[in-house]
Amino acid sequence: MAFIHGKSVSVLHGAFDLSAFLNEASTARQVDTAETTTFGASGGAKTYVTGLKDGTLSCSGLFDGSASAIDEVLTSSLGSDSLAPVTHAPEGFAVGSRVSVLQAKTTSYQVSSPVGDVVSVSYDAQADGGIDAGVSLCLLASVSATTNTSSHDNTASTANGGLAQLHVTANTRDVSTVFKVQHSADNSTWADLATFTTVATVVKTSERVAVASGTTVNRYLRAQATLSAGTGSITYQISFSRR
Repeated sequence: MAFIHGKSVSVLHGAFDLSAFLNEASTARQVDTAETTTFGASGGAKTYVTGLKDGTLSCSGLFDGSASAIDEVLTSSLGSDSLAPVTHAPEGFAVGSRVSVLQAKTTSYQVSSPVGDVVSVSYDAQADGGIDAGVSLCLLASVSATTNTSSHDNTASTANGGLAQLHVTANTRDVSTVFKVQHSADNSTWADLATFTTVATVVKTSERVAVASGTTVNRYLRAQATLSAGTGSITYQISFSRR
């Protein structure tokens, strides 16, 4: 067994890293069940078939009202019909670490202000399209030159597509940046699997790109950041979920 400590947990919400404000995060996955019990059921017990999947994210932590801090991020997301890509990383973002990826709407945001304790926050988000299990393809890290990350070995290819998720949390580049997920059958020859929308100068953003059902995803995966000649750095994280 390989148990882990919660100190390395990370939560990315859209273009923001909320990890420094949070001290608890959990994802819950559910599936509907429909009863199929008929007269004379075997053993006198109910029977069911599985239906649609669902998922939620719940987090709590400490209040910060600074610009681009947790209060501003969650207040603006509450009530918005826009979907925010969210990545929950119980092990952190080392290559190959397990993550949960979802696109979500913030459904509640609470600020608690006790007289004898620190001001705290909690929030819940509803997944739209369920929660997918994936792996991190890179640390949340700053780069200033074109970079190919270390590869992740799935030990075998899969044949049903998947989804790639990008978070850009800081950007001082004076030219655009292109992010991709690439795959390989031999860890030597690489091909593009998912390409994100080109990230413009100083833009912070997040995006979710689907790889069509029925698409073969080769055994090895890596993330690529292509930076044109220029100055400045960009901080990003990419995960991929096979389906």
